[in-house]
This record gives sequence, C-alpha cells and structure tokens, in this order.
Amino acid sequence: MKRIFLSGALLVFGSVSAFAVDAKDTYMNKCSVCHGPDGAGKTAKGRKLKVKDVRETSKKVSAAEMIKIVEEGKGVDMDAFGKDLSKADIKAVVDYYRDFAR
Repeated sequence: MKRIFLSGALLVFGSVSAFAVDAKDTYMNKCSVCHGPDGAGKTAKGRKLKVKDVRETSKKVSAAEMIKIVEEGKGVDMDAFGKDLSKADIKAVVDYYRDFAR
C-alpha cells in the first residue's frame, strides 16, 4: 500500500515539475524576447515597443484578461499565440509570469 501511494505521489509531483518547466521554456521561447527573462521588458525589442513590465501589469490585470491578450495578441506589436499554443499552455505561461509579481 505504501509503495502504491509513493509511486502515485512521485508521478503527480513529477508531472507538476515537468509542467512548470514547460511553462518556463514556453515563456523563454515565445515571450522573453520582448518581456525579458524576468518580465521587466528591458530588452532591446521590449524598449523599442515600450513593453510594459508584466510584474506590474500582473497586479492590475486579471489572469483571464492576460490569457485573452496572449491568445489574441495586443495591437500590432504583440503577436497572438492562440493558434500556436494550447489553452493549457497559455494558462501555464500566464501563471508562470504572474509569479514574477510575487
């Protein structure tokens, strides 16, 4: 019985860790070019586009609104990722960068 519980716990925690790594990888590959690795927007492209610091934005904008922005894009400067990423991936990325504000 203890072995079954331990195996199940390792499976759950292992998949949570993999999920977190995937969100970080997705953020680094798709978002950090403009928003930077820390969300501050202090990259060359981020400065040119006047990208807002997601650490501050996360305090003012709901997760649902941020998910919509990632899905649909924003103006001509931010690409829409709704066709490239699954809804679960988008939510994971939003959760990942909302953690920057904590």
